[in-house]
Amino acid sequence: MSGKPSLWLRIVVPTALILIWLVVAGIGGPTFGKLSSVSSNDQAAFLPASAESTEVQDWQKRFTDSDAVPAIVVVQSDSAIPRSELASYSELATKLGEVKGVQAPESGATTSVAGPIPSEDGTAVQFIVPVADTNNVKTVVADLRSVVKSELPSGAQGWVTGPAGLTADLVNAFGGIDGILLLVAVGAVFVILLLVYRALLLPVLVLLTSVFALCAAILVVYLFALWGWIKLSGQSQGILSILVIGAATDYSLLLVARYREALQQDESRWTAILKAWKAAFEPILASGATVILALLCLLFSDLNSNKSLGPIAAIGIVFSLLSALTLLPTLLAVFGRAAFWPFRPVYAGDHAHEHKHTDEEAIAGLNGIRGVWRRVGALIAHRPRITWIVSFVLLAACALGLTQLKANGVEQTDLVLSQSDAADGQKVLAKHFDAGSGAPVIIVAKEADGEAVRAAAEKNDGIATATLYTGGGRPAAAGGAAAPPVVKDGRVLVQATLKAQPDSAAAEQVVRELRHDLPSTDLSVLVGGVTAIALDTNDTAQSDLMKIIPIVLLVILLVLMLLLRSIVAPVLLIASVVLSYAAALGVSALVFDHLFRFPGADASVPLFGFVFLVALGVDYNIFLMTRVREESLRIGTRPGILRGLGMTGSVITSAGVVLAATFAALAVIPILFLVQIAFIVAFGVLLDTVLVRSLLVPALSYDIGRAIWWPSKLWRNAPQR
Repeated sequence: MSGKPSLWLRIVVPTALILIWLVVAGIGGPTFGKLSSVSSNDQAAFLPASAESTEVQDWQKRFTDSDAVPAIVVVQSDSAIPRSELASYSELATKLGEVKGVQAPESGATTSVAGPIPSEDGTAVQFIVPVADTNNVKTVVADLRSVVKSELPSGAQGWVTGPAGLTADLVNAFGGIDGILLLVAVGAVFVILLLVYRALLLPVLVLLTSVFALCAAILVVYLFALWGWIKLSGQSQGILSILVIGAATDYSLLLVARYREALQQDESRWTAILKAWKAAFEPILASGATVILALLCLLFSDLNSNKSLGPIAAIGIVFSLLSALTLLPTLLAVFGRAAFWPFRPVYAGDHAHEHKHTDEEAIAGLNGIRGVWRRVGALIAHRPRITWIVSFVLLAACALGLTQLKANGVEQTDLVLSQSDAADGQKVLAKHFDAGSGAPVIIVAKEADGEAVRAAAEKNDGIATATLYTGGGRPAAAGGAAAPPVVKDGRVLVQATLKAQPDSAAAEQVVRELRHDLPSTDLSVLVGGVTAIALDTNDTAQSDLMKIIPIVLLVILLVLMLLLRSIVAPVLLIASVVLSYAAALGVSALVFDHLFRFPGADASVPLFGFVFLVALGVDYNIFLMTRVREESLRIGTRPGILRGLGMTGSVITSAGVVLAATFAALAVIPILFLVQIAFIVAFGVLLDTVLVRSLLVPALSYDIGRAIWWPSKLWRNAPQR
């Protein structure tokens, strides 16, 4: 480390690295706006092939060549609509059928739109519009809404709802992911970095590191999605951006902190960056590897949306690591002390500045540590047991809120938090018609048992009508087909209209009842449709939670054992982050229920929250404990704990604030799932940074002493302190 590095290290390597990253950013940056073109928010696409609703969907394709998604246009009049005026509404049906993207009419028909269908109270009519262009549902629905607005009779209001309308509003809500989300996240991080560093250039260098990492990750994710290797959704797209910006910034903070230390000890910026890189390499690599492995555990999920998020997010972390370990060191070396202007680190020479020791500094390990971290260290040194017990009790009390968590899924009308024409229309539809109109339960039965299955389904209190599918959208008459039902491979379809809204808990209960009762009529019967898709998605997500959590914990435990060469310390760290996760989820449940008044949570929220909080929570403990181990080898375990805490306190707290701010940025996208993930992770990271890593872990480690390193050499040979 002494002496000036070779010309090859000072000129050739930095120039090559900067050029490589500029090329990657130049290609990947423009790709950012293309991600939406390879992204899908179709819930059915993320179900496993073994799900019953997936099997039904496959059968449906055999009965009809159309993949059309129904949009329901509901029109409500201020007064009763005379039968004589229904003819004028037929003109609206023709106009709706002419919208580009709507399914073309069958031979001999004037339009593919069904309706106008009057309500029993005579004050509303509905139209069922088959949207064939499923890749551009947002555009088609927007055009339908324009037609409704321009063609409505006076004194009437109209809405476009149903599966197509709800999907369009969901896609609209995700629209900010391509720009607003990134701007908010980068802006928040920039402000925090300005406050942390009190420098003008350094925040720019750190942000460039994060943005270049994101450009590279986006390029790879886009290509993988384009080639069909992964399934990209709007929520995965948003999480990718936030995760890369947050993780790359966190790794950068650790490297910058080490670089600042090295600049005070070495006059040469090149020697300083090599020393800083060597010191930061192991904790950054271990932290990144831990997060990557935890995310890849999602590959064990049965839900394709979870399974795809694993590699997508892991790709982001890989480039965060590469950028922080290659681009940032190069930029720091090029700019040297000027990066910290106006508060440049001063080379201290061979003799450190001497100062008088206070009583607190006289505690072994706290010499040279000042400010809040000196006081925290003194508290831990004087009262370690009381400190960790009080911290534990506070976290356990927060975890009690878990009993209030309602993560069983929510109605699709509640997914979008901003104003939704489809959600408003669904309420009007339920007021005047059977709420399940346009999204029936689809039942596949043997031809011989078709009528019996239809009759059995219709007996269910939650079913308004059940009819055999006869093709062309014309159902057979109940009790005796006016037209023969369509038969494919010895099977028939039964369409059962729900009385409840298709995405409601009541509708899901009807599907459960049908799946329980109908096999007594036909053992091979299958029950699917929109409601069944939502039900199977929630059930699969809850099953994933019970399966993936133990796998993630085991993987992280093994990584920590390899890193710390110990068993006790890794177990302690794993237990602390699990407790922190439970506390964060408990507080979140209370906030969601009593402050935000959310109707519930997506079934995937606890799993995503667990993966991010546990993996990222371990990150900070890795930053802490690797420094503690380094210091313990030199001055003993208990002094090493205090010194490690003091030396990493500011940088880890800053990293926690940065990561919390980036995840909080997800809340600008008005999607219930993203807002809940934003709060859980942001609050959980702050809780972990302020309480778990600052008090609980160091105090408990101090109380245990060098036994935390059992059975490593450090446990046997460390100084007796």
